[in-house]
Amino acid sequence: MLRWTFNLLLAAFLVATAAAAIVVWYLVPGLPAVDALRDMRLQVPMRVYTGDGVLIGEFGEKRRIPVSLTEVPDIVVKAFLDAEDDRFYEHPGVDWQGIIRATASELRRGDRGQGGSTITQQVARAYFLSPEKTYIRKIREMLLALKIEKELSKDEILALYLNTIFLGQRAYGIGAAAQVYYGKGLSELTLAEVATIAGIPPAPSAYNPVTSPKEALRRRSYVLRRLLEKQHISREQYDLAMAEPIETRVHGLRLEAEAPDIAEMVRQQMVEKYGEETAMTSGYRVYTSVDSKLQAAATRALRGALMEYDRRHGYRGPERNVQLPPDSTASHWQQALQGIPALGGLQPAIVTRVGEQTVGAYTAAHGTIEIGWRGLSWAAPYVDKDHRGRAPRTAADILKPGDVIRVQLEETASEGEAKDAAAAEKGAEAGRDDEPRWRLVQVPVVQGALVSISASDGAIQAMVGGFDFQQSKFNRVTQALRQPGSNFKPFLYSAALDAGFTPASLINDAPVVFDTPGGVNPIWRPENYGGEYNGPTRLREALSASRNLVSIRLLSAVGIDYVADYARRFGFANERLPRDLSLALGTGVATPLEVVRGYSVFANGGYLVDPYLIKRVETIDGVLVMEADPVRVCTECETAASGSSLSVDPMMRPARIAPRVIGADNAWMMNSMMQDVIKAGTARRALALKRKDLAGKTGTTNEQRDAWFSGFNAKVATTVWVGFDQVQPLGRDETGARAALPMWMKYMSVALDGMEEATMPQPQDLVTVRIDPATGNLARSSDADAVYETFRSNEIPLQDSDDAALGHGADVPADQGPEQLF
Repeated sequence: MLRWTFNLLLAAFLVATAAAAIVVWYLVPGLPAVDALRDMRLQVPMRVYTGDGVLIGEFGEKRRIPVSLTEVPDIVVKAFLDAEDDRFYEHPGVDWQGIIRATASELRRGDRGQGGSTITQQVARAYFLSPEKTYIRKIREMLLALKIEKELSKDEILALYLNTIFLGQRAYGIGAAAQVYYGKGLSELTLAEVATIAGIPPAPSAYNPVTSPKEALRRRSYVLRRLLEKQHISREQYDLAMAEPIETRVHGLRLEAEAPDIAEMVRQQMVEKYGEETAMTSGYRVYTSVDSKLQAAATRALRGALMEYDRRHGYRGPERNVQLPPDSTASHWQQALQGIPALGGLQPAIVTRVGEQTVGAYTAAHGTIEIGWRGLSWAAPYVDKDHRGRAPRTAADILKPGDVIRVQLEETASEGEAKDAAAAEKGAEAGRDDEPRWRLVQVPVVQGALVSISASDGAIQAMVGGFDFQQSKFNRVTQALRQPGSNFKPFLYSAALDAGFTPASLINDAPVVFDTPGGVNPIWRPENYGGEYNGPTRLREALSASRNLVSIRLLSAVGIDYVADYARRFGFANERLPRDLSLALGTGVATPLEVVRGYSVFANGGYLVDPYLIKRVETIDGVLVMEADPVRVCTECETAASGSSLSVDPMMRPARIAPRVIGADNAWMMNSMMQDVIKAGTARRALALKRKDLAGKTGTTNEQRDAWFSGFNAKVATTVWVGFDQVQPLGRDETGARAALPMWMKYMSVALDGMEEATMPQPQDLVTVRIDPATGNLARSSDADAVYETFRSNEIPLQDSDDAALGHGADVPADQGPEQLF
């Protein structure tokens, strides 16, 4: 019997040995090389920053914040080891004792303690093996774990594990989990929060503290108990952590500035350059040209301008009404507001009570609030784009219980809204001075855009493509093709100067009628805004007052094809410009980004720059991947190339020089003429900025469908636009000066803060003389009404000369002179 038993054991041993040998012979050669782990590239999302290092966006399927082992608090390491693999630093990659203990624990208590797989096995499975559950895969996992332990240090393996373990909610690694569940960094976590995260790995769905708080609490208790058993925490720490509620929610990435249009534009450019997978998983850090302070100012300016427009046209009513029970409570109100996001900083609220001139409401973020008459009295009902209804006298004229509305704290309201509130009826309820004042508001239907660029190299400093990116992801700065209206006139006037006209050239400002065979209307009667006509008018005055009839006659004199081709110098697409006289009124189409690029030519003295957004791209380790090399304005380089004695330091010379597209004399005269738009023309409101270096042009299209303002000094150019996405009139008197200019002013007040006045130096070829404002001729010394005007030295008008009154050079034939046009 003994001999039989011995033979049986020997046979079993030989069979087991043979089986092991077969397994090793079959499986080991197929194991992947562990060297790949050393150079393993973690799938880290791309992050987008402003030029001053403020985070504005993150893109990538997996949320991951890589951390080095030295950055991980000791208690975090101990929590994961005690919960998952307390013999990690002792076993060779496979822990037979751990397997036996895990099996016994599950049979004895029915809970999931430490698993049978070591941390090394989990790393092997995550990196190299499929998730299938078969004996062959398990054996491969063990063999690979043993191989990994021979080639990597324990710390290297642990760092890989802590950075790659899936912890639910798309969070990979402990850094991402801390952010997702608690909105914190690892060093900010409490003991209870550490234990909660450390309990997730065995079953990320079942132990997810957001979706399964009860199971997560049970698992947290196990982790805390293990820490106590291993004497890594005290009994007092254990008791405090056990008593802490398991309150958590999914936290989005903590963006430090609001610039979603910019972040999305960067994403598109990165995907186009590097491909979807590389761009989204390589951990690139993309630094833009945007200034976070200016971006915040741009967002405030755009939202404020759109809300002021919206208020002028009346209250459209609540977004919806919910039937509330008579004894409704906060739970009813919360349910009514569920799923309604804040838009543009405007919080959703539900009306719970209506008094004589007060309204009680509830918001998810602030609880119960009260809106006084100061915040309600503006809400006369909207009738149509040109009319409002009767001003309300009581709160019941505006709202009723159950209405879902939008509210805003007065301190964040626009300047115009604050003035309206201050003008509310005397004696109206406004709350105590130390209480927050809430205002009834509404999400504007009208839209807008703002883009600001550096005149010297085209760097985009701020960009807002709409009221709220969540509401509409359409970027109106880069995607909206709109008629610029009178905002196009400076390019026409620049073409006229190039063709030999001067700022003193006279054009007749008088009505005219055109036959348009085959057109929608057989007769075209263009008009000036306001219906007034001034007769013979100097170009400077005509541009300042935006005289339509002068522009049409000027286009006819210079030539439609000439002006359309000339506009290409400023970057406009030739195919989008009409080949008829309506071109003078800006009936072509362009994006705000194209318009501001064109205006930057006037700002920088005549050079065409290319707007750009990405300044540099770095790896997660700070290695430079790409750096922008934009064309830059270099006036000194041009001077040196012309044979001047001035030289340019090679170290200061740009690698790529912006091409000159208009002459310096042309650019200076256009600057001067557009400064008059602000000094005495349609943009006089901008005098409130109290600067002498500003120039620009308002723009309004037919029936006020689009409102523009583009303005600049020698360093920065900014364009703003207001209009409806579905093209329709903005309403009576909603011109560029009223609807758009306030946005530009509010932004530029920040952009110019602390900036010295920057003007273009006058070219030597230009001469300033006194002229007769009525004729454009050289004035007599006794002429008391004379004004100063600047001319090219070869275009100074003669005194008492009929030809000089035309103010154009020999390049324009006399039979095409302005007085012969109509």
